[in-house]
Amino acid sequence: MFIDRAKIIVVSGAGGDGVVAFRREKYVPRGGPSGGDGGKGGSVIIRADSNQNTLINFRRHRKFAAKAGENGGAKEMFGKNAEDVFVDVPLGTMVYDDRTGELLADMTQNGQQVMVAKGGHGGRGNSHFATSAVRAPTYAEKGEPGEEKNIRLELKVLADVGLLGFPSVGKSSLLRKVSGAKPEVAAYHFTTLNPVLGVVSLDSERSFVMADIPGLIEGASQGTGLGDEFLRHVERTKVLIHVLDAAGSEGRDPLDDFRIINNELELYSPALAQKKQIVAANKIDLIEDSSRIEDLRKAIESKGYKFFPVCTLNGEGLKPLLEAAWTILQEEPEVSFEPTEKDIVYEVQKDEFLVEKKDDIYYVTGKRVEKLVGMTNFEDYVSLRRFERAWRFMGLDKLLRKQGIHEGDTVNLYGVEFTYSESKDKSENTDE
Repeated sequence: MFIDRAKIIVVSGAGGDGVVAFRREKYVPRGGPSGGDGGKGGSVIIRADSNQNTLINFRRHRKFAAKAGENGGAKEMFGKNAEDVFVDVPLGTMVYDDRTGELLADMTQNGQQVMVAKGGHGGRGNSHFATSAVRAPTYAEKGEPGEEKNIRLELKVLADVGLLGFPSVGKSSLLRKVSGAKPEVAAYHFTTLNPVLGVVSLDSERSFVMADIPGLIEGASQGTGLGDEFLRHVERTKVLIHVLDAAGSEGRDPLDDFRIINNELELYSPALAQKKQIVAANKIDLIEDSSRIEDLRKAIESKGYKFFPVCTLNGEGLKPLLEAAWTILQEEPEVSFEPTEKDIVYEVQKDEFLVEKKDDIYYVTGKRVEKLVGMTNFEDYVSLRRFERAWRFMGLDKLLRKQGIHEGDTVNLYGVEFTYSESKDKSENTDE
């Protein structure tokens, strides 16, 4: 089964906690703090894999979670970093942040990687906080929390040549004849429901990838029939072979078919309509009057397209068609993609905090606030004092006053609640 869209949840691991420890060794008086750092949490990384050709693996496996880093130890021993989790996707997969709609990466190179959920940093042990004034710190940082994201994956087939045309014009038969692919062939419309790829070998040194795109009909650009579900797969081909039923065996005029399909390409994407096309007039074995083929040739060539009468049943005319496609492939520049990798910005600017009041509670959100709360041990007095200093440094008191907060109001920071105190110019922890 061919699946070209999927939604997954990715969760990175939290960092391990730093620890509070002191050296207690014989002949080492005042050994001092020796708490080690926590290990880094695992990240979730999406990786392009040329051996994949569909997103079907994500139908049942939708959540990918990395493990947390290990906690630090005494004697300044660092916790072990957690392993990253890799999510393999086919070449041509576009990775979006499903919440914002932002394109994070376009996976067009085998082995290409993009980090979509960054593992949390390990908390620092108390050995980091020793100063001339505080020689025996009794606090350490908790590990940075991981993050969770909803990711949308969309696959656009990567092929050199795309077969285009109405249903039942012989696209699947053509692909079966010139490659090892085995798309279904039957005497009914929409036999091909999913794009099928095949490798066409002209000789020992020349080959290219051909894609059989499911049949299009009038209104496809607006979703009629199989619609734009598969028009987007044509975007990544360098050459289009427009297959026509020259015999009109389905009761349609091949010139009308040609006009309708090209109009749908223009409506879907003007750039798509500008792609190089060559025309394969199929089913010539069903035509008794050769003048019909010549009339069709003149009409097509007058529009500037190369014309090749073919018969996919016996292979007549296929060799010149494939040679023409190869020649164009050598002349055409590589298909331009979106940037192959985009940096994902995890750090938020200092002033990017959001205060929202609900039911007389002031909710403060922001990446730096979330990190601060996640890495603070509220049960430790010294750690709480450091939290209060960071709170004032970030200017959250001023921000809350602008929002109309008063003495005794409740402030919520990612589940941790405080009572706001105007007189002390700080917040007192009342509940976690």
